[in-house]
Amino acid sequence: MGENEPPHQDFQVGDILRVSCPQAQTRVAHVSRFYASVEWPWAQIDPESQFRWNGQRAFAVSADSSEWTMSLFKTTPEAWNLHVGDSCLVGIPETLVRIIDIGRYDPPQDVGRLPRPHTMLVVVPADYPAEALSKDDGDTIDLDSAAPLAIELVSRG
Repeated sequence: MGENEPPHQDFQVGDILRVSCPQAQTRVAHVSRFYASVEWPWAQIDPESQFRWNGQRAFAVSADSSEWTMSLFKTTPEAWNLHVGDSCLVGIPETLVRIIDIGRYDPPQDVGRLPRPHTMLVVVPADYPAEALSKDDGDTIDLDSAAPLAIELVSRG
């Protein structure tokens, strides 16, 4: 995480953050009509979990999909150009986001992968209009993620 990043508990709803994650090499595991799934390079399957995560993350294959628009992580090439067995990159290009919710979990949340998250930020693009928000909008930033996230507070909401 970035040097200028405030401690986890200091994030507030409304904060604008600059987020990025360097790209990592991975492999396309599955492609369907709606999603391309890649082997997730930054987490391990949690053997103690009540969920059976398969070690993959799915990306919408339509650029018009709200899932593609809201997702912080992107693939290179784009998900709609991926085929099973392809090698690709996954990461977060430098992005400005606004926090719309914060989840804090004690004990850490069981999500099927390790490390289990203590704090999850729900974010949308910084310029996303508040009046357009629905309860399903946004992506999450797991502050306990094994991914090498860089998070910098840009402005306080």
